[in-house]
Amino acid sequence: MVWRLLDFQSFNIFENMAIDEAVFHETIRNHQPPTIRFYVSRPSAITIGYFQDAKKELNIEKCRREGIDITRRITGGRAVFHFSEMTYSIAAGDHEKIFPADVLGAYKIISRCIARGLSDLGINASLAGDGCSMKKDELPPCCFALPRRDELLVNGRKICGSAQVRKKGGFLQHGMLLLEFDAKKTAELISCDRAPAPTEARALKKSVTSIAEELAERVDERELCFRMKKGFTDELGIELEAGSITSAEEKLKDTLMKKYMDVDWIIERKKYFKAA
Repeated sequence: MVWRLLDFQSFNIFENMAIDEAVFHETIRNHQPPTIRFYVSRPSAITIGYFQDAKKELNIEKCRREGIDITRRITGGRAVFHFSEMTYSIAAGDHEKIFPADVLGAYKIISRCIARGLSDLGINASLAGDGCSMKKDELPPCCFALPRRDELLVNGRKICGSAQVRKKGGFLQHGMLLLEFDAKKTAELISCDRAPAPTEARALKKSVTSIAEELAERVDERELCFRMKKGFTDELGIELEAGSITSAEEKLKDTLMKKYMDVDWIIERKKYFKAA
């Protein structure tokens, strides 16, 4: 099986989210093979999950003062601070039998691939298991504060956070591998009504790790990208064929960027653009 590879890229968060969504819609519309993409977001940014309340769960004014971009994802999950990490994304149609037809099944397959790539770096990661049983309104606002089922842990601490959206015809999953983690900064930007930032920072420090913390030698984004590609090809027995976004994806991406930069979408989840 051959997947399209959109190899290591760097854009701002608005363009990255728009590319992911455009690829997702076009993959389903045209019954294309899966596309896997690796990228970073610069400048630093925060993405919030589709269902989150930005006003309640982010320190929006602090983000603005410090020049940190904010946008809302179409995937679920909790808030993520993108500053020293690499993001992967996978768009696949339901016709791809390599993935089960459920959220957790796809999570598990993808997590195994990421774990294999981390193993190639010398990091032993394992699936979180049954995850938590907290109610939705009890969940912490930060994605990395609590492991979910079939996410990756290293010695009990989370190293990769992922989120998924499904529609009739396929799914999009993207997730972030931490090269470094700044618990203090993350706690200051992603607020929690139940505890002050220093308390949240201490809790995050206990529950989150990073590649820099696990390895003696520094690993950059491109090296991590190489290891992740190998993890997917080795685990799934697939071939990755380098490509670029199509003209249709480019056109849709340009339209979608307006949504990802729209304050009404980011803060209020209004003006949803139906792309397909």
